[in-house]
Formats: sequence, structure tokens, C-alpha cells
Amino acid sequence: MTPKYIQIADYDYPLTDDRIAKYPLDKRDHSKLLLWKNNTVSEALFYELPDYLNAGDLLIYNNTKVIQARLHFAKETGAVIEIFCLEPHQPADYQQSFETTKSCTWKCLVGNLKKWKDGFLKQTLCIDDCLFELTVERLSADEGMTHLIRFSWDDDTITFADILSHFGELPIPPYLNRASEEQDKTTYQTVYSKIDGSVAAPTAGLHFTKEVLRYLALKGVREDEVTLHVGAGTFQPVKSDAIGEHTMHKETISVGKNTIMDILKNPNRVVAVGTTSVRTLESLYYLGCRIAANPEDPELMVTQWEPYENNYTLSTSEALQTIVDYLNRKHLPALDAATQIMIVPGFEFRIVQKIITNFHQPQSTLLLLIAAFVGSDNWHKIYDYALNNDFRFLSYGDSSLLIKDSTT
Repeated sequence: MTPKYIQIADYDYPLTDDRIAKYPLDKRDHSKLLLWKNNTVSEALFYELPDYLNAGDLLIYNNTKVIQARLHFAKETGAVIEIFCLEPHQPADYQQSFETTKSCTWKCLVGNLKKWKDGFLKQTLCIDDCLFELTVERLSADEGMTHLIRFSWDDDTITFADILSHFGELPIPPYLNRASEEQDKTTYQTVYSKIDGSVAAPTAGLHFTKEVLRYLALKGVREDEVTLHVGAGTFQPVKSDAIGEHTMHKETISVGKNTIMDILKNPNRVVAVGTTSVRTLESLYYLGCRIAANPEDPELMVTQWEPYENNYTLSTSEALQTIVDYLNRKHLPALDAATQIMIVPGFEFRIVQKIITNFHQPQSTLLLLIAAFVGSDNWHKIYDYALNNDFRFLSYGDSSLLIKDSTT
């Protein structure tokens, strides 16, 4: 059966509001850690993670950083309009857009849109004793519910990054059912976050502390990083009965040449921190196949159903080496691409052998990814154990280490 006919109702479980962690623990590495290995469930605490990984394992995490992407504007009528910045449009490069002065355009969601029929939104702001006026113009609808929004301001010493950091609000997940608080600016970031661009945290990494990372290094576990800027689509529910009718959101990724070379040197040892890292790493095989098919001008975009509809013949190592060779020819330090990859039961994992991940929403694409990794009959065992043993769920909740049967 093609994966497109998978029924999302088969991936449901009872998640009540009291099981959703609204706040993190005071000590982030004291969260519970569910262990899945050899079809058996057990548990530990997250700071004990080094005991369950092996010397020579390659831990790969997502180094993206959540931006303060929500901006609020009050109209003369008293109506408040929320602009939720999703991704840059002009300039399209994240860093260039953050460094822009005077004007930039972003793809955004608009809250209370019915109160903003036309015209401009304006607000007087102050940074370092400098007053300036920020003007917002809605250019057009882009895709679905998103709009192209132009921001312009009259002070060329102020960057768009300055505006977001001083006046933006951190976009915590809607299922927390609360407003963001000052502490979220720290607790909703991983300790290794450094590349601005996400509107949601790669939450599997929230449990790590510098101490845990230090003990992992002492154990002989190596570290690498990738970048996937998490979009608002990570919260998008699956509304169709069959998964084939759901459109996966596209996200930008960046993987350094050195990281790809480390994966080549350490086959079957990759530990992915979070589903964003999994999607990034598993996309590499298909990007390598695309480069092999068109070495000079490849389309570096993995489509949603590509893993199930293309009979690529390259081995994993051949695909990864193809990427390294391409980067060498182009004198590039990293592969910048996009992925829309949908990982569901029936997917063949080629790179990731172990996953560190939180517990995900019912009937979500993230839960389908977990079912694909542990087996569509096994995810129930894991989630039933978590429900019956007081695990905390979702972004600020507890964690799990999932190990494929073929690994030790």
C-alpha cells in the first residue's frame, strides 16, 4: 500500500491538557528519558544520556535559534494587528534580511486581518534613545494564509534584527495556552542555538545542558550540527483523513561539508537530536541523487513524496560523496537546500540510527515520523508507557532515546 493512503486516525492517542507541560523543569536535564531498544521500554533521567550512547557515536543537533517573530501594531480604532514573521522574502537570505536597514519584505501570518482592510500600519519605536517610525504594508497574499509584508523604517542605523529583538515577542507553541514570558527567551532556546531563523524551537534539544554535552564528549561521543529553520508549519495539524492529501511545509536547511564527511566516516553511528535533524539528515540522500543526475545545476529541493516515488540506485555513501564532490567543485563550505520530505511508515532510513525526541501531538506528521522509525506497531507501546508513567508531553515535556534494533 502506498504511504499516501495511511489514515491519520490510526495515529491517535488520548492527550489531555494536564499532560502537556506548560513550563520546563527548573533543571532542564532532570527531565525523564524514555528508552526504546530491542522492542523494550525503560526509563532514566536525561542527564544520564551519556550512559546510553557509545564512544564513536556521532550526535548531530539543529543549531537554529528562535527569533522574536511576533510584532503587534495598534490601529487608531484600538484594534491590535499581529504580524507573525515566518521567513524572509526580499532579501530571501535570512542573514541578509536580518542585517537589512530601511526596508525588507517577509512572508507573514496576520492576526486580526479583518480589522486591517487596507492602508499602512505605523508605530513609533525607540532603540538606544533613537526614535524612528516603523511602517508596515501588506503587499499581497502569498500562499494559503500567508501574506507578503513590507517593513520600512526611517533610520539606516537600525537593522531588522534590532527591531525584532527589541519589539518582537517570542512565538511559543499555541498548545501551551499562555502568553510568552520573559523566561521563555532563555528556556525556549537550546544551549547550542546560534543561527537566527526559526519561529519554533527544535525542542528535543531543550534538555541538553553544557554539563551533559561535556560528559558526552568525555564518553567519546562526537558532535556535529545542521541548520533547519523551523517554520510555523510544524504546528499545522493534519486535517485530511489520508496523509496523501496533506501538504508538508517546506523548510530551508544547511549542512556543512565537514558534517557530511563525518557521516561518511561514521556510518551507522548517527544520533539525531530531534525530528528537524532527522528530516535534514535523511534529505541528504535525495539531494545527493539530484546532484548526481544534474551535476552542474541541480535543483536542491527534496519534494514531499520523493522517497517513495523515485527508484534511485545510488548507495548512501555514494550519494553523500556526490555532495562532497559538488561542494568541492563549487568551493562551497556547506550545502544550502530546501526540503519538504514526508517521513511516514514505509520510509527507508539511510543515515539516522538513533533519535532523541520529545513526545508529539496526536495525529501529527511528527508522530508519523516516530512510527516510521520504531515501527507502526511499536509507537503505541512507547506512548502508552509514557502516558501510564507520568511523562510530560510536547515542547517543554520529557524526552526519549529511540534506538533501531540493528544498533548496539
